Amino acid sequence: MSYRSFYRLAKIVKAWLETLWYPVFCLNGKKPYRFGYGYYKKREILRSIDGGLFHDGRLEKGYGFRIDERIVEYPWFFSRLPSGPGKLLDAGSILNYDYLADKEPVASKKLFISTLAPEATCLWYKGISYVFEDLRETCYRTDFFDYIASISTIEHVGLDNTMLYTQDSSKRENISDGYLAAVAEYHRILKPEGRLYLSVPYGKSANHDWFQVFDQRMVGRILETFAPRSHTECYFKYESGGWQPSGPEALADATFYDIHKAKQLAPDFAAAARGLVCLELEK
Repeated sequence: MSYRSFYRLAKIVKAWLETLWYPVFCLNGKKPYRFGYGYYKKREILRSIDGGLFHDGRLEKGYGFRIDERIVEYPWFFSRLPSGPGKLLDAGSILNYDYLADKEPVASKKLFISTLAPEATCLWYKGISYVFEDLRETCYRTDFFDYIASISTIEHVGLDNTMLYTQDSSKRENISDGYLAAVAEYHRILKPEGRLYLSVPYGKSANHDWFQVFDQRMVGRILETFAPRSHTECYFKYESGGWQPSGPEALADATFYDIHKAKQLAPDFAAAARGLVCLELEK
């Protein structure tokens, strides 16, 4: 059996299993990170992208109930990325899933993925290019990309990436403003009038060792470093009923539920961030 045939068969089996795992997760109370959570999240992300929920700036009541911030970031990004060809950099490997790479408007782009270390999933047979590098010093030439997606990535730059992402001990750092070097590099490798789509957890500033939560001052430093021709800021808040659009003032005290350190689920069943900012920046 060829690799492609095996891959197609694996997709069929996986899809069949998902039809079983989804109801099990729902029957167990939709508790984050319990059995079936990943498949529940995937299904809701695809429903949101296909339904175009972010195109009119409104979200249905209970949107993203008990799901982490990917339920906001992916549909937001897909609603804003233009259709048609172009070179797209996935800075942080957030699109390294077949169900996202195969979906428009990403599918029509030449996709490059840059991240610290190889991952179990590799979609090389789709013509995707992989580079393993530090985003503060990439290998790409100036003015190369039409679009850059940096979704929930720069909050890890300059901090301890050995916990989850690499075994390279040199990446066990504590440089809280290291993200600014990545933002400057994005500006360098993006074409004039190109667009950067960037998101970070937002709220009360906090360094969790392996990532940090951004506040208004840090968002201001992103804008100052990138110096966009134009930009859009979209804020979102998670409460026990789900995700809704918000503003920076309402998120000033928002915190983060860290599954790697918490001993039990949070009372509001937050899966990760309780505040989020998504930025679209034009060079």
